[in-house]
Amino acid sequence: MLIVQKYGGTSVANDECIMRAAGRITESFSKGNKLVVVLSAQGVLTDALIRKARRLNPNAGPREMDMLLSTGEQQSAALMAMAIHKLGFPAISLTAGQVGIQASTNYGNARIKNIATSRLNLELERNNIVLVAGFQGINRYGDITTLGRGASDTTAVAIAAKLNADLCEIYTDVDGVYTADPNIITNAIKLREISYEEMLELASAGTQVLHNRSVEMAKRYRVNLVVRSSMTAAEGTTVKEGVRLVEKLHVSGVAADDKIARISLVGVTDKPGMAFHIFSLLAKGNVPVDLILQPVSYNGIKDVTFTVNKADLQRSLDIMRANQPSIGYRDLTWAADVAKITIVGAGMASNPGVASMMFESLYDCGVNINMISTSEIKISVLVDRVHMEKALSAVHDKFIESQRDFFVKVVE
Repeated sequence: MLIVQKYGGTSVANDECIMRAAGRITESFSKGNKLVVVLSAQGVLTDALIRKARRLNPNAGPREMDMLLSTGEQQSAALMAMAIHKLGFPAISLTAGQVGIQASTNYGNARIKNIATSRLNLELERNNIVLVAGFQGINRYGDITTLGRGASDTTAVAIAAKLNADLCEIYTDVDGVYTADPNIITNAIKLREISYEEMLELASAGTQVLHNRSVEMAKRYRVNLVVRSSMTAAEGTTVKEGVRLVEKLHVSGVAADDKIARISLVGVTDKPGMAFHIFSLLAKGNVPVDLILQPVSYNGIKDVTFTVNKADLQRSLDIMRANQPSIGYRDLTWAADVAKITIVGAGMASNPGVASMMFESLYDCGVNINMISTSEIKISVLVDRVHMEKALSAVHDKFIESQRDFFVKVVE
């Protein structure tokens, strides 16, 4: 089998973790598998590098930041090669440039455009365990560009898709995908399998298990994807095309995200093209928008409210302020102390009443809803950040804990 593995930052955080992961890698290799292994930076190294850069220059440019941050993954790849050599197995570490991972020029949040396979295939033919620095690519100028925080998952899935790998294993500090973050909801239930669609919604809603772009790519190319722990031998969670859970469970998981901010444009003239104008300005500024609320206008005036990543808040405000004359809003307000609570389930589409159950659970625990967004398989609400954990617990209890016996029976 050709297997692509990815080890996250906590899985290679120190020497002990690296040797544990090296043991798992070589065990799989000893069974006759060909292996490509993608590495993240160790532990909190990326954050430490960001702090170091900010001390020297708070306004450091994105190109040089990418040059700096990419070194974390390169360190992990080289250290893992050394660990594997110590165990007596063949391995080689490669940067994105050496592999031939071609990416866009958007520093800090680049997209993979193509992956050359000649070097990867050559090293596999030489019977090497191939260790690849994740999170990075090379743009058309020959510069290193990073793919966004957590995007080593995307590197792994992209390589698996390009090589038509038999399996892509994502190793992390949890042993699978749970119905909620087990660090917050201690009685969360691990899922044996979940659909691409549900996993994508959960990843976009704030679940930290998989990078959302990696799930998009896995769905597009039908990559056989498994999430499991590097710390234990426990079975993980398989992410795949439609699974049997969807017909039996209304909701497969709940998620919370407090890395968002709300922006409101008050008193916008209600005329054709205004929404396009506002959101095209944000798009040109590379600002992704999540929830959008635009109530019915009153006397030709309306408010436009939307959410962005907290990291994009200042840039979004600068864009809105710079374009106030063309937008014509009366006031600009914002809040960074908010959180998004999301329920996801492919079974929601054919089961009426799910939304009312969610709203009832929030009412019962005294949490006010600021915004609502729905799709066929998800419902998201915006609440005050101070109520995030209480709201998450209430929603999880309503849909999952209240039917634990049935739920466990279905997911096992």
